[in-house]
Amino acid sequence: MDFTVVKIMLSAVVVGKIGVHLFRGLGMAQLHPKSGSIGSTVIGGLIFGVGFGILGYCPGTMVGAVGQGSLDALFGGIVGMLIGAGIFSEMYPKLERNILNKGYFGELTWPQLLKKNHWAVIIPVAIGIAALLFVIDRFAS
Repeated sequence: MDFTVVKIMLSAVVVGKIGVHLFRGLGMAQLHPKSGSIGSTVIGGLIFGVGFGILGYCPGTMVGAVGQGSLDALFGGIVGMLIGAGIFSEMYPKLERNILNKGYFGELTWPQLLKKNHWAVIIPVAIGIAALLFVIDRFAS
């Protein structure tokens, strides 16, 4: 198995999480979390997961693959995204009424949910991700 994309994404999460909060502490950035719900997260995860599972591309890597000439990414991915977006937009009113707003949690962040200082969440998560990266690199390569 190739864990390259997983390692890149996890590395980006650690660097981004620490960087954003450092800049925030220096007054150079502000957080603007988007509101969410369990329903919208589940639907979004299913749509993303099915597409990723079928083709093996996330949206970013798919665009890169199209750029290098991969026809599966062009016809399966780009065309699939357009069809999926059309279907989702047609179903949106019904989904919004029945599913998307279920379990609404607003603009809540993990530190707010846990009632902890943001560094008390960021540091253990960063250490955990670094340990996971080590394990992936050591045993899955």
